[in-house]
Amino acid sequence: MYLKLFSILFYTFAGSWIPAPVESANILAVETVGCKSHWNFMSSILRALVDNGHNVTVFTPFADGNRENYTEVSTGATTFLEMNIEDLMDKSNGPIKFTSHMLQMSRTMCNVIYENSKMKEVLSNTRSDFDIVITEPSRSECVSYLAIKLNLPLIYLQPVPTMGIMERMYTGHMSNPAVVANKLASFGVPKTFVQRTSNLAILISCTIIREFNELIMKFTEPKEYDLHAPIPPSLVFINSHFTIEPASPIPSNVVAIGGIHLNLKATKKLPKDILDFIEQSPHGVVYFTFGSIVKMTSLPEHIKKALIDGLAQIPQRVLWKYEDEIENLPKNVMVRKWLPQREILLHPNVKLFISHGGISGLYEAIDGSVPILGFPLFADQPKNIDNLVNAGIAISMDILSITKDAFLKNVLELLNNEKYMENVKTASKIFKDRPMSPASLVVYWTEYVLRHKGAPHLTSHAMNLLWYQYYLLDVIALILVFIIVVIIVSYRIFKSISKYFSKYSRNTKSKSE
Repeated sequence: MYLKLFSILFYTFAGSWIPAPVESANILAVETVGCKSHWNFMSSILRALVDNGHNVTVFTPFADGNRENYTEVSTGATTFLEMNIEDLMDKSNGPIKFTSHMLQMSRTMCNVIYENSKMKEVLSNTRSDFDIVITEPSRSECVSYLAIKLNLPLIYLQPVPTMGIMERMYTGHMSNPAVVANKLASFGVPKTFVQRTSNLAILISCTIIREFNELIMKFTEPKEYDLHAPIPPSLVFINSHFTIEPASPIPSNVVAIGGIHLNLKATKKLPKDILDFIEQSPHGVVYFTFGSIVKMTSLPEHIKKALIDGLAQIPQRVLWKYEDEIENLPKNVMVRKWLPQREILLHPNVKLFISHGGISGLYEAIDGSVPILGFPLFADQPKNIDNLVNAGIAISMDILSITKDAFLKNVLELLNNEKYMENVKTASKIFKDRPMSPASLVVYWTEYVLRHKGAPHLTSHAMNLLWYQYYLLDVIALILVFIIVVIIVSYRIFKSISKYFSKYSRNTKSKSE
């Protein structure tokens, strides 16, 4: 009897802490950036939501087919795949140039998406069938227009570990540049005075350039979305984890889901020729790729020669993602136009990952306990690699100034020095030690926003402050005015007292005479 009574009471009170399930929601998602790695991040999030019974309609430049509860609409937007490395680095040469380029690209993508015939149908409906909007922001405010028009809660997806200059717009806050490196910085942590100064300069200059250029575009190329004031997101899912991104304060509406694209159940068997190549290597295997955005054949010939000559001198075998055949290919090197990266990095005989520093590949390397030789090219990649250098699991090099000897030296250092393998194994344990999987976090917090009608209580009061109020410039100005007034008053009092004593001294002297 008492046991039954206890059970009833327990489940009654325990049940009060369990959130009510959300009925199948209709989710409208938009991929605004034509990069495969960005789409992999978004598609992993959408997959988690579909697997939990929600209906997803997504506009994407990487349409691959519909399935149950999941509908894709091709945007026909430009995709960035296998680009010439020199053109890519020229477009991203410096934070200011990169910010301007990304702003222009962001508005161009907004134009393409909002001109899509299917999107026009969605926008023309007075009563939306959708419950929430999920999209990836870039540098323009135009991405929130869809949620404004449909009067729906908005969730942003940030496929890189930090938000950079857009953080204030998304959360109301801005990370302290003395502590948190900007995502376009070349260092992971601003340790020195020069780095802190550089970090602040990047923040200020890129913010001004972004604001100025968008203002100019609004006047010279006005669009419908420019007539609507942007709204902040209810939530931001960010591709961050403290194994790569150093610990920092996180606002209430930001949820870190770094490595969500990793799903052991989704891994496939390696093709037989690749599996045999790996398992028949007595000294292990080096895996070499610059991802989907960089065309390896576009490397200058002297750089390719340095890489090939260096790899030919190591005892390990090498798997190299390369788009063409290579003359006089070393016997220990296998070249393929495409390689199953996830499955390769999980194989225990893979001893080194040579990478450009894309965040998805770095998570895969950490998950598989593989040290990294980084050749960061642009955007967040230098910062990502430097963070891993600080963690003792990577070495960073400049691809445009590489020599065979320097390359060979660093490859052998990473292969032969046990500290790198020990450090990456430690990082892997930390990376996997989580109270909830990233997919579970996505489902919970998306449903949380739906349950609480946009969850406005997660939005910081900082969103209500003007920029000079947020940085306390008005308070600082008042203090400076007060100090100046005190100085002026003190000066005049001192001057009056000095004048009085001077006059008194002259009068005393004249009387004595």
